[in-house]
Amino acid sequence: MVTDMVTRELEAFVRAALPAPPARVLEVGAGRGEIAVALREAGYAITAVDPAAEPGGIVQQCSLLEVRGSFDVAVSIVALHHVDPLEESCAHLGSMLPSGAQLIVDEIDIDRYDERAIRWWSSQRRALGLDDHEHVPSDILGHLRDHIHPLAKMLTALAPHFDLGTPVPGPYLHRWELRPSLFAAEVDLIASGLLPAVGSRFIAARK
Repeated sequence: MVTDMVTRELEAFVRAALPAPPARVLEVGAGRGEIAVALREAGYAITAVDPAAEPGGIVQQCSLLEVRGSFDVAVSIVALHHVDPLEESCAHLGSMLPSGAQLIVDEIDIDRYDERAIRWWSSQRRALGLDDHEHVPSDILGHLRDHIHPLAKMLTALAPHFDLGTPVPGPYLHRWELRPSLFAAEVDLIASGLLPAVGSRFIAARK
């Protein structure tokens, strides 16, 4: 299971794309609620949902299909790849946004993962003392590909309801159970052609 962390760089991406507060923001798959808390403190009217949310927090424990209301903008941080049923959920998301409203997406592109990425990720976990096991890269890749929607499938599900911006590949591995301090190292390796850019970001507009 992919567990991502919120970094200041990620917060900057989201904030730069948002309209001014007090816009009504829907966050899909909000996890522990870090983004939701930051946006609420900035004056946004935030509704954050996640099926795995802990009761009693800022994040409501419900699926996207259970959400009701209307919103000015939606945010999805490493969440759409787990959403099921994907097509129906994307249609429902579109129904809650007016024409022209933006959907801000930060995702992973599982088709860009390869054994170089898994080897680097595993070695960093061991170096940080987070894992003392030698993982088989092909086993991890197989597990991920069995449980995560490919980026192309997510885009296809969104396309009937949103005008899609071009997905931009970028770093992600430093946020996957590692440390934000590894951001620069990952960027350098991507720039050198030694690691694939497995993250993907795009902004879509409601049709």
